Amino acid sequence: MKEFVPNVLAERYASPVMTHLWSASGKVVLEREFWIAVMRAQRELGVEIEESAIEASEKAKLRVDLDAIRKREVVTKHDVKARLEEFAQLSGHQHAHKGMTSRDLTENVEQLQIHRSLSIILDKAIASILALAKKAEQYSELCLTARSHNVPAQLTTLGKRFANWGEELSKTVEDLSRLCATYPYRGLKGAVGTRLDQVTLLGSEEKAAELDRRVMDHLAATSSWENVGQVYPRSLDFEVISLLVRLAAAPANFATTLRIMAGHELLGEGFAKGQTGSSAMPHKMNSRSCERINGFHSILNGYLVMVSNLAGDQWNEGDVSCSVVRRVALPDAFFALDGLFDTFLTVLGQMEVFPAVIEAEKDRYLPFLLTTTIMMEAVKAGAGREDAHAAIKEHAVATVRDLREGKIRENNLVERLSKDARVGMKKKDLQKILADGEGRIGAAKQQVDHFVKRAKRWGDKYPEARDYTPPAIL
Repeated sequence: MKEFVPNVLAERYASPVMTHLWSASGKVVLEREFWIAVMRAQRELGVEIEESAIEASEKAKLRVDLDAIRKREVVTKHDVKARLEEFAQLSGHQHAHKGMTSRDLTENVEQLQIHRSLSIILDKAIASILALAKKAEQYSELCLTARSHNVPAQLTTLGKRFANWGEELSKTVEDLSRLCATYPYRGLKGAVGTRLDQVTLLGSEEKAAELDRRVMDHLAATSSWENVGQVYPRSLDFEVISLLVRLAAAPANFATTLRIMAGHELLGEGFAKGQTGSSAMPHKMNSRSCERINGFHSILNGYLVMVSNLAGDQWNEGDVSCSVVRRVALPDAFFALDGLFDTFLTVLGQMEVFPAVIEAEKDRYLPFLLTTTIMMEAVKAGAGREDAHAAIKEHAVATVRDLREGKIRENNLVERLSKDARVGMKKKDLQKILADGEGRIGAAKQQVDHFVKRAKRWGDKYPEARDYTPPAIL
């Protein structure tokens, strides 16, 4: 007997609403609803289908026996035929699937799953933007050491970092919102895309086109393909998965930075009561959820590679070489991103900030963090830009080395610079720059305000996202 092996992404990480949407039984119900919608439209357009048959289908659509369907597929070697035979027996008629090919069913239903999944992700992404905006506003004045190449660079604020991640996510959400509003369905195009069988069944191309439009209404589609073959272009799948990868980028950048900052005890992702960090080392409080976010991002990149091989690889009007890839990549990509956002929102809600450690780090590096300010003030006082740069670099490097080698205990860069004529600044002027250090954050406050306003607009447009709370994560 074949043993059951669960889908880890679905079982452990994705939300119930997302897993139900892509579940085997959920898909069967969606297919049956689609068949019923087609039958209703065909009946309205003159096909002889009794209303009682449609009523019987409605009564039967939720009676899903996956084992029975699987037994039929063993015989048919065709998954759609197996599900059709089962539905026909349950409903007591053979009106379903008239004038349709398998792709008329599967393409549209899979697209419905994709479209609804995108809507689920949209709400969570906007909830994440709002959570980032809350943090950005909360810490808009908490000054910290900014790093480039992971080396202390200048001053910034913790709020500005949250605004960086938030604006990156917001830009991608613009594209997600646009795709949700314009996502194109294949519709009923038949075996090779010409609607031949529906034209034959209904008697005219006009009626076949009208049937297509009515089916689009059932799918709540705002856009559809007119010229396709048996399958819709797989470049659309590539667009979807690439967008999911882009949506994961800002949370992944956040997670990476938090993990780095946690190593310096500047931040922590939170540690719940009863949580264990290590089975061996009782003191450990690891950034496990942020590590998970980075893992999800890696998974999504893998699925992007998979679907990229499908775009531009359809033979003539279509083939099924893409089938096994899509059956894995499409649901799993959504499971991964769904889990990522729930994890991301959880971390944002429970993370810890340690201002004392942030302050101590800032004080240690402060003279170095203000070297560009000192250089600009020196230039304003008459120094040559390159001369000032060379002098400051020389003394800064020497100070760093002396500190690292234990030759000095306190940073004396200011004193060294005050004695160098190339800089041309008195010690008191240099000390004043240091004293005003925390004010040397450029436009950080205004930049945070800009993002917070932008986030508010998303909340106003999608008010349901404001109330989203992630389920408890493992």
